[in-house]
Amino acid sequence: MSAQTPRRRTPVSLDTDRNFDDLAPRFARNIYGGLKGEIRLAVLRRDFQDCQALATAGGKTLRILDAGGGQGQFSLQLAAQGHEVTLCDISTQMLQLARDNAAAADVTDVRFLHSSIQELADRVREGDEPAFDLLICHSVLEWVADQTGLLALLPQLLVPGGILSLSFYNRHGLIMKNLLRGRRPPILDGAFKPSAGSLTPTRPLDPQWVLQRLEQGPWELLCHSGIRVFHDFLLTPEGRAMPADALLALELELSRQEPYRSLGRYQHVLSKRLLAAQ
Repeated sequence: MSAQTPRRRTPVSLDTDRNFDDLAPRFARNIYGGLKGEIRLAVLRRDFQDCQALATAGGKTLRILDAGGGQGQFSLQLAAQGHEVTLCDISTQMLQLARDNAAAADVTDVRFLHSSIQELADRVREGDEPAFDLLICHSVLEWVADQTGLLALLPQLLVPGGILSLSFYNRHGLIMKNLLRGRRPPILDGAFKPSAGSLTPTRPLDPQWVLQRLEQGPWELLCHSGIRVFHDFLLTPEGRAMPADALLALELELSRQEPYRSLGRYQHVLSKRLLAAQ
């Protein structure tokens, strides 16, 4: 029998925003499933609690936008608490997974929009959609072609004093994982081109670049944490055998301490929109 020619995957286009219609179930399983997902949600919940991101006078119901919300793992929990959640995504398959998750959790008061963040920002700017109290933008920025443009749009989606919860894939974490595997990271040479079947984000970000862009906008930084600051770097059987509860506790302990925070595979930033641009 002759050897088969290995199938070559087409690189993802860097000129357009990534649509996950082709990979939605796999994305759900690999990115949010298991211990990885537990760590992500634990850091987010801790940050929200510590920074009182949901604190409102008189128990006001918040208008929340989960922008590029995918399956809505975090925002559906907020909807279950009685907040008004709108979830938008450009992927119809991701929206269906979010609807399925909402139904499974018996969460009914959620609005699902097949829309890009940019289109929704236009509607808010034109007065066709009220601005939101809380904007969740998780694991979106690293898949967007115009990252600077998207960051500039985010304040327009919020009321003055509103809260932005932004998470993104960290360039430093990607480089470290390659180094630990004994490879020169292709991204150092500008040769990083994920294939169409890859779940590795197409445009990893330098946290300092993101923080500098936020500093230039109408934002007050409330919190900055790393997500999975060492979990993904456990390459030995001994490391992988660490009990899940001990690993999770250590992730939370180190997630805001340098240098561990800067190595997290993802970064999470909570910021408040100032009343006026500074």
